[in-house]
Amino acid sequence: MGSKKATGKLQATFMVLAILFLSGCKSSKTVVTGEVDNRISAKKIIENHYANQVDFKTLSGRVKIDYSDGKSSQGVNVSLRMEKDSVIWISAPLGMVKARITPDRVSFYNKLQNEYFDGDFSYLSDLLGTDLDFGKVQNLLLGEAVLDLRTDKYASTISQGNYQLKPKKARELFKILFQLEPGNFKIATQEISQPEEDRQFSAKYTYQDISGKILPNAIHIVALENRDKTSIALEYRNLELNRPLNFPYKIPKGYDQIILK
Repeated sequence: MGSKKATGKLQATFMVLAILFLSGCKSSKTVVTGEVDNRISAKKIIENHYANQVDFKTLSGRVKIDYSDGKSSQGVNVSLRMEKDSVIWISAPLGMVKARITPDRVSFYNKLQNEYFDGDFSYLSDLLGTDLDFGKVQNLLLGEAVLDLRTDKYASTISQGNYQLKPKKARELFKILFQLEPGNFKIATQEISQPEEDRQFSAKYTYQDISGKILPNAIHIVALENRDKTSIALEYRNLELNRPLNFPYKIPKGYDQIILK
C-alpha cells in the first residue's frame, strides 16, 4: 500500500465511521429497558421491532468519536446532519474534512491532505467486513436491524435480559445474531460474521428518549478481519429533530483522488 493510499484509508476510516452513528440531545433522558416476557414469540418480537421504528424527516447534532485500530487511535468531534432515506452529512471543525453519503455514493474530502474520495459502498463494506448500502447504514444509525428480519424465520431465546434471535435455518456464508431490548424492541446487539472470510462485525447500543423518540445513546462498534481489530466508541450530543437543514458539499478543485484497491 502506497503512502497516499494509507493516508487516505486512515482519513476515510475516521470520517466515514463518524457518519455511521449518532445520538444525544438536549432535554433527553436515558431509557431504562423493561422486563422480558417468556411467552412472546419470535414473530411478535420482530413485529414490535418494526412497529417501533423512529419516524422523522431530519436529524442534526454533534458526535464525539474515539477510534482505534490497534496501531493508532484518534478522537474527533463532528457536526452531523441527516435527511432520512436521502443524505447523511458530516463536517469536522472549520470544514477541514467533510463527508456526504447518499443512496448511490460515498464521498469525502480532506483539506489537510488536499485529497478526496468519491465512490460506491464497496469501501464501507470492506472497512466493516459486511456488505453495506445506504439503508443498512441508516439502520445502524437508528438502532434498527441491518437485515430485514421479516424475510426469514427466527428462533428466540432470552439472553442477558434481552430477546435473542437466530435464524432457524443457518445461512451458508453468514452467521447472524440479534438481541433486542424488551422495553422498546430496539437492537441491543447485532452481529454478522463470515467465518470463511475471517470477518466479524458487531454493534452494541444503549438508548435515550428524545422528545418521545427512542434513539441510540451510545454505540460501540467492533470489526475484526484476519486478526485486525477496529474499535469505535461514540458519545452523542445536542441532537435536534425535524429542523430545516441544508447539506453544503463541493469537492475543491485540484485535490488528488484517493483510489482504494
